[in-house]
Amino acid sequence: MNLLLLEPQDFIDEAVVALSDRRLKHMREIQQVKSGDTLRCGLINGPRGRCTLLSIDDKEVRLSVELSDLPPPPLPLTLVLALPRPKMLKRILQNCATLGIKEIFLINALRVEKSFWSTPVLQPASVEELFKLGLEQAGDTRLPNLHIRKRFKPFVEDELPSLAQGKRALIAHPYQAQPCPGSSLEETLIVIGPEGGFIPYEVALMQQQGLESIHLGERILRVETALAVVTSRLFPVM
Repeated sequence: MNLLLLEPQDFIDEAVVALSDRRLKHMREIQQVKSGDTLRCGLINGPRGRCTLLSIDDKEVRLSVELSDLPPPPLPLTLVLALPRPKMLKRILQNCATLGIKEIFLINALRVEKSFWSTPVLQPASVEELFKLGLEQAGDTRLPNLHIRKRFKPFVEDELPSLAQGKRALIAHPYQAQPCPGSSLEETLIVIGPEGGFIPYEVALMQQQGLESIHLGERILRVETALAVVTSRLFPVM
């Protein structure tokens, strides 16, 4: 936990918080903090700063808080992702928050198993917890927005064109594709398919909306690996 994330309900005074959940356990068992220690902290969807530990026991920790710094800038990326298997989805959602991706669309595709849509991972509380873990890792405070679209064709025809307007609009697809473009801070939309990839019809339909297919080299990558690679190639270190 590189940043202690705080929520409005944590405050018992204007500048004092009291915590008794997993954050307390982490501070006691992992960080092994003591009274007087200073930690980096931030308010969910708000500023960052420092907090000083006032008291701690096995039931509660109290900290004084000073918040004055902006969170890091978001990545100028809209991610459209065919729903992966639940175990991979958990890692991907956490990684998205760590990377600074703020707009995420989960979509259907022929090779997405129907059972994936019933996973508890997609419950709002689970999604928020995964995002928080990613933010804590990165030192960020802004929660990403997750949008779920279960119908492929209506999404591609009705929403994708407006989402892609004014952006580099790309499909990570390894066949009959151009090399990945270079690093830029240009607003970008990237579509990443399921394990096994999009079928030709799906790729063609997205290309009709102005998206360009790109590849990341000769090796076929897993979805979570492809996300990390394409992000590092499209954007400079931020």
